[in-house]
Amino acid sequence: MELTRKIVLLGQFGVGKTSLTRRYLLDIFETDYLPTLGVQIKKKTVILPSGKELSMIIWDLEGFNSVSATRTSYLLGSNAFIYVFDITRPITYIGISEDLKYIEKNYPKVHLMVVGNKKDLVEPEYLENTQQLKDIPTDEFVSAKTGDGVHELFNQLVKKLVP
Repeated sequence: MELTRKIVLLGQFGVGKTSLTRRYLLDIFETDYLPTLGVQIKKKTVILPSGKELSMIIWDLEGFNSVSATRTSYLLGSNAFIYVFDITRPITYIGISEDLKYIEKNYPKVHLMVVGNKKDLVEPEYLENTQQLKDIPTDEFVSAKTGDGVHELFNQLVKKLVP
């Protein structure tokens, strides 16, 4: 029996949502930046420890300045959100608390993971000592470029989606 779950990647322009998706699905990283227009939908099937199949329908949305500005139709029926921010660009996470409040209020049953991307561009001390980053309820710091933490992120998500 196959289970299906809808996962939506959220975040501002240029934070690496498409790069994370490509790294997870194809294990590649491309240096060319082409902004996503609208939505790109991809599918990945994983075999669960029980032997069942889980089809993850991954919606890679175009960037936005606020989650509330995202088309509601893109968010309906979601089982999980991955909110991505760029740890090297504070503008992508300064207003994150408002977005997270909006998500929690309007989509309380949807699993939420908050991810800081581009870990490869900073020293570990930066992550540990930057107060603004410490204030964000981040589930994982990853690098789509190197792949560091990407598969672990999605494995954590699978465990949330199929307890």
